[in-house]
Amino acid sequence: MKPQPKPITMNDVTIVIPTLNEEQAIGKVIEELLSEGYQPQQILVVDGHSADNTVKIAQSYGVNVITQQGRGKAEAIATALDHVKTPYTLIMDGDYTYPASETHKLIAIAHRYDEVIGARLKGRENIPRLHRLGNHIITKAFNLLFGTNLRDICSGMYIVKTDKARGHEIASKGFNIEVELAAKIASDLGKITDTPITYRKRLGNPKMPTRTGFKILLETLKLAWHYNPIFLLFTLGSLLLIPGIALGIWVALKLLLYGVKHYMWGIIAIVLSAAGLQSLATATLALYLKRIEYRQAKKLEELIEAASHA
Repeated sequence: MKPQPKPITMNDVTIVIPTLNEEQAIGKVIEELLSEGYQPQQILVVDGHSADNTVKIAQSYGVNVITQQGRGKAEAIATALDHVKTPYTLIMDGDYTYPASETHKLIAIAHRYDEVIGARLKGRENIPRLHRLGNHIITKAFNLLFGTNLRDICSGMYIVKTDKARGHEIASKGFNIEVELAAKIASDLGKITDTPITYRKRLGNPKMPTRTGFKILLETLKLAWHYNPIFLLFTLGSLLLIPGIALGIWVALKLLLYGVKHYMWGIIAIVLSAAGLQSLATATLALYLKRIEYRQAKKLEELIEAASHA
């Protein structure tokens, strides 16, 4: 029988908090973590060259504070991973939006997965509407591409096996690091899931502009091109259905209402619709073939692991 992984404890985790001008919130975030039983040496604040008192406030609590290399959240996490010594890394934003008490939910099931994401299902009204819409689209696209069943791919609170996160070269430069990290774990046959958490209204000024959602969606498309280019290519080709059907309806209405025949436009409508349908079918086939590949590879990995423990 395959041995079951042992549950981890708080001592197996380093809390990483990327910050940039969070003087209004960082003290409260650290106080909450300490009240939950974390020790100061378990908390690593990675500051992105703040111009306010963020660093001074964090240092006053005796936690580890370092300055990140480069700029942006992705660079902050990459810098942090060079300093983490524990087998698990829990990342959370320093703007007070994620209650420290929710970390226990992630830790409780982390031993069974390579990454556990805190899905912001309670308090979603605290997420700006446009960001909510963008997150929904991005999450649906991610699930479609990688065969997952996640509910909040862009959440800023998640726990990950340190070696899994450290084993990937991070190409992202900003907030799309969450999407990239999850994609690489999923594509490498890693186990990824989420668990519901509460999300609060942030303290201080927001760091994520509206255009960031479009950048993350663009990054998701780039990942699709990298991991399943045939699916992406033919999905885009299936968009030909839209003008094909619209043009076909126009030709049909002209004929039925006015008796006007547009043979050439009718032929064009048929060609566009046929090309769109064929592309849609090919994209669907490519998606299912990739999922079968993932399932077979995971099954093979499980068999190899079981044989090694026999």
